[in-house]
Amino acid sequence: QVQLVESGGGLVQAGGSLRLSCACSGGTFSVYHMGWFRRAPGKERDLVAAITWTDGDIMYGEFVEGRFTISRDNDKMSVYLQMNSLKPDDTAVYSCNANYINGMGVEFDYWGQGTQVTVSS
Repeated sequence: QVQLVESGGGLVQAGGSLRLSCACSGGTFSVYHMGWFRRAPGKERDLVAAITWTDGDIMYGEFVEGRFTISRDNDKMSVYLQMNSLKPDDTAVYSCNANYINGMGVEFDYWGQGTQVTVSS
């Protein structure tokens, strides 16, 4: 069973930085598309950033505006999200996602428990 464990969240002042980590176990990490999502209270879940298993494609939510960087280390089975110039609007629970579609077209979707990021003004 694939497990994703996030870490690195916390309380930071506006303009500060945080680095989120997501450690994967129990699966073949190198073939997963990895993503970070966030959900603020009373709002829908948003895609923050995603990176394909080939590292060929990276995408960010429009609100990122060049402030965040997603990366992955297949040897460590981990994905990271470096967040700079944080704003109070970035306050949310950030969750890690692993997505895989096998040769039969069956999709597998795994989620971590989430880590709270709070940005104070």
